[in-house]
Amino acid sequence: MALTAARRPRSPWFAVRRDLSGGRTTFLTVLSFLVPLGLWCAISYVPGLWQPQMRVTSAGGSETFDLGMRVPKAQFAEENADLVAAGKAPAVGEPCNPVFLPAPHEVGKAMYKAFVTPPKSKGDKWLHEALLHSISIIAWGFGIAALIGVPLGIACGVWAASSRLVEPVVDFLRYMPPPTFGALALAILGINDEPKVAIIVIGILFNMILVVANTTRQVDRGLLEAASTLGARDRQLVTRVVVPAILPTLWNDLRIFIGVGWTYLTVAEMVGASSGISLFINQQGKYRNYDNVFAGIILIGMIGLVTDQILAFLGRVLFPWTGAEPGPLTSACRRLFRRGKS
Repeated sequence: MALTAARRPRSPWFAVRRDLSGGRTTFLTVLSFLVPLGLWCAISYVPGLWQPQMRVTSAGGSETFDLGMRVPKAQFAEENADLVAAGKAPAVGEPCNPVFLPAPHEVGKAMYKAFVTPPKSKGDKWLHEALLHSISIIAWGFGIAALIGVPLGIACGVWAASSRLVEPVVDFLRYMPPPTFGALALAILGINDEPKVAIIVIGILFNMILVVANTTRQVDRGLLEAASTLGARDRQLVTRVVVPAILPTLWNDLRIFIGVGWTYLTVAEMVGASSGISLFINQQGKYRNYDNVFAGIILIGMIGLVTDQILAFLGRVLFPWTGAEPGPLTSACRRLFRRGKS
């Protein structure tokens, strides 16, 4: 019986290296977003599930509480016990979550208002201006890193001499956290956007060199031998064989490194004069507008996801011979759109 059970085929949901059906792909893709959203909604809307604080709706005879004030339940109960003992009217309140965890609908409203409401302080930027500024920093940082890292990585993957000269020091430098270069970047480049771009470059460049070098080494030696047999010289081996062979994988590597750049953005934008979406998030945190904080964080994720999906689509257009299938999110959106039309 045990042997028979062991030989039973695995469920198609978890078959090794097999694609799921279209319906299951769509279901799991949608579920991956619904699960965290559902937990957030449950914590925000289900009475008694969490709500560790009380929002004061009537201060009663208390001189400590103010209308709308949020206090821990234990403190609320203790204050009411003292009020009752003193013969005063107890405070009235309703269970609520801490101010740093707004409900989803509050974040949605804040996201809309942030785009249409002028900044509170003179000189501050609108949210869309802050986002565009952050995107420009990412674009400059990634572009500079790619211009340096891709050729160096290819050189390291092609020529052993380049590898031995470059990779040891790069392997050393990549373990240094990019923010530690902040003070040096400020001293050299000033307090504007240049040191922020430099932090992005440092965060991407060293790892990019090693990854591109490894991608280059994956080129089939048979292709190089065949080209050499046909009379290709060293330069032609690089330009006509190696580079075309690595382009699809290199494109995916660059997609990943754009995401790496976004992870360093908030640190980079705090170097020198604060700016961009990071400044917006920090300012809203100081104002205790945590619905705006969540809105800013979610916007960063949305921009990154949309950018990645666009690059994935362009990759399938530019390199159709790879036979790459659309990603799960793209496939799910297509199926949902087709069902909506039908």
